[in-house]
Amino acid sequence: MNFTTTIDTKISLKTWVSDLKQLMKVGLSLSVVFSSVAGYLLAVKTIHYPTLLLLSLGGFLMVAASNTFNQIIEKTTDALMQRTMNRPLPAGRMSITFALVLAVIFTLGGIAILYNINPKSALFGAISIFLYTCVYTPMKSITPLAVFVGAFPGAIPFMLGWLAATGHFGIEAGFLFMVQFFWQFPHFWAIGWLQFEEYQKAGLKMLPMDKKDRGATRQIIFYTAIMILVSAAPVLKMTGQFYITPPTAIAISILGGIMMYFGIQLHQKQTDLQARKLMLASVLYITGVQMIYVIDKFLH
Repeated sequence: MNFTTTIDTKISLKTWVSDLKQLMKVGLSLSVVFSSVAGYLLAVKTIHYPTLLLLSLGGFLMVAASNTFNQIIEKTTDALMQRTMNRPLPAGRMSITFALVLAVIFTLGGIAILYNINPKSALFGAISIFLYTCVYTPMKSITPLAVFVGAFPGAIPFMLGWLAATGHFGIEAGFLFMVQFFWQFPHFWAIGWLQFEEYQKAGLKMLPMDKKDRGATRQIIFYTAIMILVSAAPVLKMTGQFYITPPTAIAISILGGIMMYFGIQLHQKQTDLQARKLMLASVLYITGVQMIYVIDKFLH
């Protein structure tokens, strides 16, 4: 009897930890931390590890809060989609009250930690949570413009790293914001293409004009082109203290070219396979660009 109870307890604990990770979307939260750390490293001459630790923890909690609020609001729509129906809230393994308490704790904790770095970091952290939760999430069922609105909180983490390091919002932070802002359109539209039928069942509008057609892929190509130009633009040394060398600009353009290739392939073939390749290429792009920026900074 005791042996059975011990097994049940272990299973319950494992399920609870798994549910907590799903609620916070740990993978996504860690990718945001990566962006923030990259932005921080681009701004500093000497790494201050306590600040880096606070930025990582505060940024993680900020995204965990946004994701938790998002799943509370979308509990009903999540239950309609195969990909999300087994999340802890729609599956009934976790109560909305408990999730709400967690979301508030994550919010207050994240903002307080970021405030310990500097007030501007806390302000933009709070703006990110508000936009994601109160504007982007409700808009998803109303208009495809939700992706445009969602690109704002999604672009804050890269910039947040620079703010944490300098306490100053200038052209450098603005440019880091723009890199991640324009990247999100091809990335999320590729996901929107892959999940189009599922999103339709839930009433979510995640493609331009809410149509899976060449109009959507033309916009993907257009925003990919802007993203490449913005990402390589610091080579012109018109972006304050943030600039890159010509070889770095070429490397970034090659990465962007890979994304553009799959965007064009999607436009021509209109298949889910090409959309998946574009989505994976976009993840490679944003990770690669941030790493290349940091490597370039420490080499020159």
